Amino acid sequence: MEINLSSLINLAEDLQALIPIIEQHKIICWNGEMGAGKTTVISKICQMLGSTDEKSSPTFSILNEYECKHGKIYHFDLYRLRNITEALDIGIEEYLDSGHYCMIEWPEMIKVLLPENALFIDIIKQIDDSRKLIIFN
Repeated sequence: MEINLSSLINLAEDLQALIPIIEQHKIICWNGEMGAGKTTVISKICQMLGSTDEKSSPTFSILNEYECKHGKIYHFDLYRLRNITEALDIGIEEYLDSGHYCMIEWPEMIKVLLPENALFIDIIKQIDDSRKLIIFN
């Protein structure tokens, strides 16, 4: 499936079709170059799932936790991790098994830990500064 985002400013309408898919999968892995808009899109999706918590990039903390109407949302940014052992040290398996939403930026290192039903979303920045989302599992 593909979704085209005309801009990162007004995402709600463009992302509405993605919400039922996310609700089915719970573990969403986000790929895209630095500055593609992963954190911005994840923040909007968290808001659409009912979270009113302040959202920010977990680049330095590695994990941010938000409350939503369906429980918790765990937002990971694994960019700074050097190996899978560091992911295991933060308890990544417990989060993945929790039944709560897990939004994971830079998931390549932990691919072997991901369940078969994990959803992958590639964000591709276009020449005109719009974004294309490619969704697969």
